[in-house]
Amino acid sequence: MSPSLPRACGIDFGTSNSTVGWLQPGMPTLLPLEDEKPTLPSAVFFNADEETTHFGREALLEYLEGYEGRLMRALKSLLGSSLIDGSTEVGGRALPFKDLLASFIGELKMRAEFQAGRRFEQAVFGRPVHFVDDNRAADQRAQDTLEAIARQVGFKDVSFQFEPIGAALHYEASLSSEELVLIADIGGGTADFSLVRLSPERAKHADRAGDLLGNAGLHVGGTDFDRALSLECVMPLLGYKGLMKSGAEIPSSLFFQLATWHTINSAYTRQAFADFQNIYRDAAARRELDRLARLIGQREGHWLALQVEQAKIDLSTEACTRLHLDRLEPGLFHDIAFDAFALATRSLVERVAATVSALLDQAGVVREQVDTVYFTGGASGVPQLRARIAAELPQARNVEGDLFGSIGAGLAVEAARRYG
Repeated sequence: MSPSLPRACGIDFGTSNSTVGWLQPGMPTLLPLEDEKPTLPSAVFFNADEETTHFGREALLEYLEGYEGRLMRALKSLLGSSLIDGSTEVGGRALPFKDLLASFIGELKMRAEFQAGRRFEQAVFGRPVHFVDDNRAADQRAQDTLEAIARQVGFKDVSFQFEPIGAALHYEASLSSEELVLIADIGGGTADFSLVRLSPERAKHADRAGDLLGNAGLHVGGTDFDRALSLECVMPLLGYKGLMKSGAEIPSSLFFQLATWHTINSAYTRQAFADFQNIYRDAAARRELDRLARLIGQREGHWLALQVEQAKIDLSTEACTRLHLDRLEPGLFHDIAFDAFALATRSLVERVAATVSALLDQAGVVREQVDTVYFTGGASGVPQLRARIAAELPQARNVEGDLFGSIGAGLAVEAARRYG
């Protein structure tokens, strides 16, 4: 291994997908992690039939093929939540959530080292501007937890960079002149923004503090759009907002669990089933709850969440999409129009727009001064969200980066600067 090659890698541990970047002259920055692809979906499946563990696309495939076991997605969402100190049942044993994250990050490290043909002991991890909104202590605990996990799997030197700054460093490499850029990084779990001056000349400087005019972020991402779409357009088919015989609405907690990736398995506990039975006895919406009973009994929550996620993706380019829900009831399907998706997510879009507006005001930047809005992160492809952000800066040029790779590639640049 040439001593001139960087010693460190950049890791984008994402809510939906993860990447590892390493600078190599004349080679792609992102290392292939699965099936020659640079992304590894942030998913783990514990196959109970064969007592094996699978990651990424393979995990999703094993689950969809019908093997018994536990599928875990949106792992990053555990950071900063109260769940991180708890555990989940796998194969009849309690698995601490921290160990679950360690297994995935350890797998990332192993795959990256295999592709690079070397060990990585130094890494720059991306992090959202806020793991936890409006709580500095909890936010710091989330970063500390991620650092401890990284050290547990073998990294000796661990540091962090804001994810939108990673994307900015990647974009800067393509510039021929100076720009004032709003980096809009909207991933699976968070929406993060950085306002930064970029240029080929500024890229030569190690200290970029003066180029960063401001950061802002909030805990809204692609999984929140999935949840909103599920609750408003799909969960009513299972009894959400239906009525009890008393005229009151059916309690909503079970529906929220099933609509949220990292809490789906909570809907399968004995207590959740007992609560459901109590509701069923006193409910008027029996047909819908029969579908819900089938979903819970067959543990199809992740399957339904995948259908909703695909509907979200389809509605980014289509006016309407159809969900085939035969597993809940023979012949059942449901059409969702884009307008319904936009209405279901309007409050999320406005929260994100308000964060952008506040960042610009705090930085003292006149809207017309911003040259470019650089979109990255898978959820930045949601059309109503992108349009609303662009409306805050109508004179800026809109540029779409590598939606899943910009951050990891930029973190690789930062890793080479920090560790040589």
